Amino acid sequence: MPSIKNLKLDWNNIQKELLSQGFTKTGPLLPRETCESLIARYDDEIYRSTINMKRYNFGRGEYKYYAYPLPDLIASLRQYFYENLLTSANEWSERLSRDDHYPKNYDHYIKNCHENGQLRPTPLILKYGEDDFNTLHQDLYGKIHFPYQAAIMLSDAQDYTGGEFTLVEQRPRLQSIAHVERLKQGEAIIFAVNEFPKLGKRGYYRAKLRHGVSKIRSGKRHTLGIILHDAT
Repeated sequence: MPSIKNLKLDWNNIQKELLSQGFTKTGPLLPRETCESLIARYDDEIYRSTINMKRYNFGRGEYKYYAYPLPDLIASLRQYFYENLLTSANEWSERLSRDDHYPKNYDHYIKNCHENGQLRPTPLILKYGEDDFNTLHQDLYGKIHFPYQAAIMLSDAQDYTGGEFTLVEQRPRLQSIAHVERLKQGEAIIFAVNEFPKLGKRGYYRAKLRHGVSKIRSGKRHTLGIILHDAT
């Protein structure tokens, strides 16, 4: 595949939508061959743990966390997203009146995670079959978290039915809003890990997001999750 750094995405629009609505889709990111290669490696010994969602009441299906050292592509995607989301993260922090510090160098950010006891890598690959689903949740793994993360669709649209990516926006003193997105193969959705700054009549307020996957009606669905902070 082409170098990650040579990808042509409209980052100005991506950052604008992230700050205004908390999520956005990127358009084509990974080619079909790369998506299929990631799926084919699902049973390789490159993961630190396997989670059965039903066992923990997370839904139904399975996911695996990659182990350190991360595969080159996964490590490159992590750095790529961090570098291009850094401006949004700093603006996010300012709008929410937080004092979070995001260093320019991603290695320095990961070092900060490790110094605070968050040592385990969080990128993961998820596998769903018929009737599987993922309950609404947030990927918060410790004191430190980067405000945005990404999910990349690995399966082709013809491989499954159902399985829409679902975001629920919780608003203070108002009813929640559901956002339902269907991703194309190789496309990413970037979204707030916890909350995003929503502009109201009295300035910005904290709108929380939870995300999940609706029930798979048929076929199989694989997704790659790129979380930028490590876990305790």
